[in-house]
Amino acid sequence: MSFDPAQSSPAIAARVQRVAPFLAMDVLARAAEKERRGDSVVHMEVGQPGAPAPLAVREAAKAAIDTGRIGYTEALGLAALRARIARHYRDAYGVEVGPERIAVTTGSSAGFVLAFLAMFEPGDRVAITAPGYPAYRNIFEALGVEVVTIPLEKADGYVMTARAVRAAHAHKPLKGVLAMSPANPSGTMIGRAGLADLGAACREAGIWFVSDEIYHGLTYDAPAQTALAVDPDAVIVNSFSKYYCMTGWRIGWLVLPPALVRPVEVLAQSLYISAPYISQVAAIAAFEATDELEVIKAGYARNREILLEALPRIGITDMHPVDGAFYVYADIARFTNDSLDFCKRMLDEAGIAATPGLDFDPAEGAHHMRLSFAGTEEDCREGMRRLGAWLG
Repeated sequence: MSFDPAQSSPAIAARVQRVAPFLAMDVLARAAEKERRGDSVVHMEVGQPGAPAPLAVREAAKAAIDTGRIGYTEALGLAALRARIARHYRDAYGVEVGPERIAVTTGSSAGFVLAFLAMFEPGDRVAITAPGYPAYRNIFEALGVEVVTIPLEKADGYVMTARAVRAAHAHKPLKGVLAMSPANPSGTMIGRAGLADLGAACREAGIWFVSDEIYHGLTYDAPAQTALAVDPDAVIVNSFSKYYCMTGWRIGWLVLPPALVRPVEVLAQSLYISAPYISQVAAIAAFEATDELEVIKAGYARNREILLEALPRIGITDMHPVDGAFYVYADIARFTNDSLDFCKRMLDEAGIAATPGLDFDPAEGAHHMRLSFAGTEEDCREGMRRLGAWLG
């Protein structure tokens, strides 16, 4: 009698089967396969800086390795890093934050999981935007939290509004609201007044307000505002990945209301013990690398201008405001109503890797795509040349 392991395997958890794939990473994998065959690909699919981490970061990491012992830290992070992050809020925003309110996390991704577990129960309803970062929806699905989608409107400047939050809460009570500024996939920012209105709406309703600020530092016309400046009870998620060019170092942070600090600490102790020691030491040095980082940002600004000048000539004219980050979120309805197929063909036929809008908006993303300009100027110019030639 033969043994068939497939017939005896336990069932996969239903909540995991509800989690959608992260299409940007699927595109990256397909692009890598194409490159292994010897084909040329212009990468505009992932939100990853093309530059390495600053020299000061790398030197701090080397020095930490040379000490010989790399161990755990406190679950909430090194005291020196938490103090330096607190100082950053004073220097950058004029906001006083006690180091005891800061939790250092294994990237912002771990920060989301910790915060969501501490704030929400299965079945709670949390509002996010469409378009919006797909991992929000996917993490909530895995945790059994109900996602309430707030479509972004052109009339509102493509940002979440307090009016929309109040309407969603009146329809059926929410437990939380998650906003992002600058946003992914668009780079669009919420101004200080908008953040203040969102915070007020959440306080009135007695619900959590979460502000994703991982693209702070990457703005082009005006600085981003932290929700802490207008709402001291907001939960802030931030990261060293984007402005500081430290994606693979997996280091981020939370700023928490006092009531959430101990719950997050307890969860962190069991889920991953502590963020990597070397990454924490390196992150302290990142705050002293502003000159190098501003040069990198100037490169993004040039790339942004390349796309904003080239895309309308190609026939792509409808885009969300690109206030910050390093993305253009464009309407491609003139060319397709199937962004998944469009991006697949664009990769296969033109060698341009981009992310279909369906990753960010299951309803309207079928006629949108996201282009990242975080790579080199040469890549951006070549990408626009190839796109123009492909679309004819």
